[in-house]
Amino acid sequence: MISTRVAVCSALLVVASTTSGCSKADQAPPVASVAVTLNRQSAPLGAPIELTYRFDVAQGASIAGDYKVFVHITRDDGTTIWMDDHDLPAGMQTSQWKPGQTIQYTRTRFVPAFSYLGEATIRVGLYKDNERLPLSGIDPADRESPERQYKVATLDLLPRSESIQVIRLSGWHPGEFAPDDPTIEWQWTQKLALLSLRNPRRDVLLYLEYDGRPDLFPDKPQQVTVSVGQTAVETLTIDSKGTQLKKIPLTVAQLGTGDMVEVRIDVDRTFIPAKQPGGSRDSRELGIRVFHAFVEPR
Repeated sequence: MISTRVAVCSALLVVASTTSGCSKADQAPPVASVAVTLNRQSAPLGAPIELTYRFDVAQGASIAGDYKVFVHITRDDGTTIWMDDHDLPAGMQTSQWKPGQTIQYTRTRFVPAFSYLGEATIRVGLYKDNERLPLSGIDPADRESPERQYKVATLDLLPRSESIQVIRLSGWHPGEFAPDDPTIEWQWTQKLALLSLRNPRRDVLLYLEYDGRPDLFPDKPQQVTVSVGQTAVETLTIDSKGTQLKKIPLTVAQLGTGDMVEVRIDVDRTFIPAKQPGGSRDSRELGIRVFHAFVEPR
């Protein structure tokens, strides 16, 4: 008769074999090494960070199928506080990797406004369904774990007060968030939306992450004018689906001499969901959807 303990161990071995190997230490040779470089070692909550991913494909490696990248950011007790799973860029899919090849790309992401402050650990892996590929990272101890998630960097999370505060004034609808991921938040603008910030009296970069509904304006895409005061500094064209990120440089001269700076987001054409096909009851006037508006010194 099989004991309960043996039965449990057998079940665990079955689960492990479908995900990342059935032994305590991962014996499979890594198909690639993984590394991530950050453009900053510390960041306030809400701030953008640039993550440069690098995969060096092992000699003799062959990968059947296309795997996604999982990115888990954990706090000091190992709890995951943020994820940034994503597909590899076009032309870099794992099924196309060649032995000895280097795969490298950069993503700009924003630190969510969660409550955790302190050092966070970034772990990366490659997965498809319930399978994860063996890799090698900066911590040799990761090769002893069958979980196949690899430490690549740490990031010190600082209070939001460490950044230039951007206030959303008039022209904004109430905030919303994705039901399956509360770290993804946004606000729709009206035709004209205003931002305000204390004048940093130095050159800055305005990060604006946004999307729209180009399907509603197929003949002439929406035009969005970003102005400081009454002076236009950038024009955005909403002509493709998906989230877009624009980095808008602002000079000391453009910011002016006042203590406060007003940034205007002016959408040339808006829409009302209730007037579109589909039966929506949303009668709001909508311009573009803004996920992040962040200002940092250059």
